[in-house]
Amino acid sequence: MIFSSITFLYYFLPCVIVLYFAVPKKLKNTALLISSLVFYAWGEPKYVMLMALSIICGYVLGLLIERFQGRKLSKAFMIMSVAISLSFLLFFKYCNFFIENFNAVMGISLPLLEITLPVGISFYTFQIISYTVDVYRKNAKAQRNIIDLAAYISLFPQLIAGPIVRYTDIEMQLRVRTHTIEKISSGIRLFVIGLSKKILLANSLGELCEYYQNSQEQSILFCWIYAIAYSLQVYFDFSGYSDMAIGLGRILGFDFCANFNYPFISKSISEFWRRWHISLGSWFRDYVYIPLGGNRTSKIKHLRNIFIVWLLTGLWHGAAWNFIIWGLYFAVFLVAEKFLFKNFLKNHEIISRVYVTLTVLISFVIFSFTNIKDAGECILGMFGFNGNPIITPEHNYYIRSFGFTLLIAVIGAIPILPNIYKALSKTKFGSKALAVFELFEPIALAILLLLCTSYLVDGSFNPFLYFRF
Repeated sequence: MIFSSITFLYYFLPCVIVLYFAVPKKLKNTALLISSLVFYAWGEPKYVMLMALSIICGYVLGLLIERFQGRKLSKAFMIMSVAISLSFLLFFKYCNFFIENFNAVMGISLPLLEITLPVGISFYTFQIISYTVDVYRKNAKAQRNIIDLAAYISLFPQLIAGPIVRYTDIEMQLRVRTHTIEKISSGIRLFVIGLSKKILLANSLGELCEYYQNSQEQSILFCWIYAIAYSLQVYFDFSGYSDMAIGLGRILGFDFCANFNYPFISKSISEFWRRWHISLGSWFRDYVYIPLGGNRTSKIKHLRNIFIVWLLTGLWHGAAWNFIIWGLYFAVFLVAEKFLFKNFLKNHEIISRVYVTLTVLISFVIFSFTNIKDAGECILGMFGFNGNPIITPEHNYYIRSFGFTLLIAVIGAIPILPNIYKALSKTKFGSKALAVFELFEPIALAILLLLCTSYLVDGSFNPFLYFRF
C-alpha cells in the first residue's frame, strides 16, 4: 500500500485515525503497531515476519547492550545487532547484484536467487542500527516495552519512504505526546501538500521522462528537458512522500525532522547535501563518517572516509552500478570543493549556482539509467556531442504539452512563495494578508485533494520510486 492510492486515502487512513483516537492512551502504540503491520502486509505479507524478526533481534540485543554496559560484551552485542541487520539488507538487496557481477567476472552462470526486495527494508534497517548503536553510546536507554519499540520501527507514516527517524528523536514521544487541533490541522496541511507534490507534479514529470526513454530519436533540447524533469520528479516524489510522512506523524502526535529544505538553491554540492534527504545524510555522518575518523585525521584517511560514505550512499539507493557511480560522482565534487575551490564558490555566487545546477542535473541522469551507456548518451546529447538536432517536431510537442507543469515545478522547487508570504507579513497590510490566507487555505487544500483524487480515480500514471530503495 502506498500513500498515493485510493485504498490508503479513503479506506485505510480513516479507519486508522478513528481507531487511534478511539482507544485509550495506553493502547495508542498498540493501535499504531497493528495498523502498521496491516499497512506493510497489504502489499508484502511474506516479509512481515522478516521485519518482526528484525525488531525482536533489535529489542533483545538492545537490552543486552545496556545490561552489560561498560564491558566488552556490550560492544559484542552491538556489533552482533549491526551485523544481523546488515545481513538481512545485504541478502535481500544486494545478493543477486553480487552474483551477476561474479558471473560477469568469472565467465560463469550461477543462477540468481528468486527473491524480491522487501519494501522499506533500507529505512527500518537503518533505524534499528541507530537504536542499538545509540543504546551502546548511552545516548538512549534500551526500550523495555517491545510494543513501543516495534511501533517506532514499523510506524507506517515513515516505514516505506522515510524520513529515517531516529529513536533518540522520538523516545519521549513514544511515552507521552500531545494531540491538538493546531497540530492535527498542520499535519493535514502538510500531508495534502505532499500528496499534491507527488500526484500533480512528480507523476506528470514522470510521464514526460517516460516519453523521453521510449523515444526512438533524441534532440539536444529534449535531453536537457529530460535531465530537468527527472531531477524535479525525484525531488517532488521524495520530498512529497517525506511531507506526507511528517504530516501523518503530526496528526498522530509525533514530531519528525524535516527531510528536504529547498536543495536547488544551494551554492555548493556540500550545501545541496545538507538540504537533500537530510535524515540519510546525517545518518551516514553520525554512524559511518565520524566513527571512521571524519575530518579529524590525516588527509589520506579523510579522503578515504568521504569516498567510503559516498560509495555506501550510492549502494543504499540501489543495487546497480549507476547508483555506485552516482555516489562516487558526488564524492569527487565534495572532495574538490573541500580541498580546491571552496573559497572560489563563496566569492562567485552566479558561477556557484550554475555549477551546482549542472552538477546535479548530470548526477540525476546517471541516477535514472541502470544502463550506463544510456546515461552517457544522454549526457553527451545535452552538449551536442551525438550529432542530434536541437529539437524535433515530436519533442517540441512534448515540451509544449508539459511546459506549464515544468514551470510550476521549477517555481515549487525554490522558495519563491514562502518568501513572498514572509515579505507580505512584514508590510502594514501583513495582518490582513494573513487573515485572507488563513481564510482561503482550507479551500485551496480541499481543491488540491479533489484534484489528486480525480487523478487517482482516473488511473493516471502513478509510479513508486522506492521499491528499489
